[in-house]
Amino acid sequence: MKNMKKILLSIVSLLLVAFLAACGGKDTGGALSEDKLVIGVTAGPHEQVMEKVKEVAAKDGLEIDIKVFTEYVMPNTALAEGELDVNSFQTKPFLDNVVKERNYDLVDIAPTLTFPMGIYSEKFASVDELEEGAKLGLPNDPTNGGRALILFQSAGLITLKDGVGDQATVKDIVDNPKNFEFIELEASQLPRQLDELAGAAINTNFAIEHGYVPTEDSIFIEGSDSPWVNLLVVRGENKEDPVLEKLLKAYHSDEVKQFIEETFSGSVIPSW
Repeated sequence: MKNMKKILLSIVSLLLVAFLAACGGKDTGGALSEDKLVIGVTAGPHEQVMEKVKEVAAKDGLEIDIKVFTEYVMPNTALAEGELDVNSFQTKPFLDNVVKERNYDLVDIAPTLTFPMGIYSEKFASVDELEEGAKLGLPNDPTNGGRALILFQSAGLITLKDGVGDQATVKDIVDNPKNFEFIELEASQLPRQLDELAGAAINTNFAIEHGYVPTEDSIFIEGSDSPWVNLLVVRGENKEDPVLEKLLKAYHSDEVKQFIEETFSGSVIPSW
């Protein structure tokens, strides 16, 4: 009987420890710290720019802890769940789609960068050279997929149904003169799969990460007037927190703008 009591006490103790541990995660409620932010970015240019922002912000007493992601799903999940205070990697259409699908309370607070999407090819030097029935890759998420289709249309490769805008899918192609086959892949995988495709529409951050120089290596690219501006995003409850003013002051500084212009030579555009 004594042994049984000891076993029961041990089980209760373990359950109590587990409960306390489960309650020890980061609370998603409440104000942000006044002097430290945890910011999520995607690898590549967003990471490089945020490292510069971190350097500038430190002069104003703001510490930035950068968390790097290699895809587009987890930065919003991590922000919504309180593992991040801010993220920097997405456009307004992408954010709106995530908020609608997952019911996250996330809002944008400021513009950051524009990454002109380009069409890349290991086999052809011009979109005019693409052959009948060629396989073209594009991102498989709704926002970037629609953007890629608009890019293909701008390049004269297809025609989309009137009025579909950035909600376009491959089902909205109404004219495909060369009978291109469209292969939808996760955005970060497109550079790695490019040698198996005739061409692909690739987001600039992933193109740069793979070693491409968008203004030199793409065979067609969005113009400098691209409306696809990236954003700083926070939880709705924190959008008025004073610490964010320090972040914006650092990010929108002349020092950061100069860094972007000198580092990326027009492939990444400061958009404030």
